[in-house]
Amino acid sequence: MTIQINQCNLEDLRTLQEISIETFNETFKEQNSPENMAAYLERAFNLNQLEKELSNSSSQFFFVYFNNELAGYIKVNIDDAQSEEMGDESLEVERIYIKSKFQKHGLGKVLLNKAIEMATERNKKKIWLGVWEKNENALAFYKRLGFVQTGAHSFFMGDEEQTDFIMTKILN
Repeated sequence: MTIQINQCNLEDLRTLQEISIETFNETFKEQNSPENMAAYLERAFNLNQLEKELSNSSSQFFFVYFNNELAGYIKVNIDDAQSEEMGDESLEVERIYIKSKFQKHGLGKVLLNKAIEMATERNKKKIWLGVWEKNENALAFYKRLGFVQTGAHSFFMGDEEQTDFIMTKILN
């Protein structure tokens, strides 16, 4: 079993779009209307939006490969790229998704460890992320890794307002 992490760049734009749509659909399509899913996917993962995000120097994307097959990705933000005002001492994990067939192989933990390593290298004091209040598997996963709920914010899935819990881990 080999696990590899590669940073994404603009040449990866279409691959990033494909895995973003695939993993988001796998994770949320059962709990959301087709109309709201379509609206969100078009807004969040169109090529112009992803190109803008990839070009932002305060955001980075990484692919994770399992036995040389693309299995998932993570997006991290610092400074003004963070989706909430969390200050200069924070690193945000905005997206972390693993294809369903690769779950339960520890890849989410590998990607989170990459984010923690990046935060530590940049002298950040905490790492944070938003998790949908109904995503019980993800909430349990983050709690096991030492994240605690420190707030909540609205997340719009199409025209439906949902609640994301803000989970934070203080770094040593």
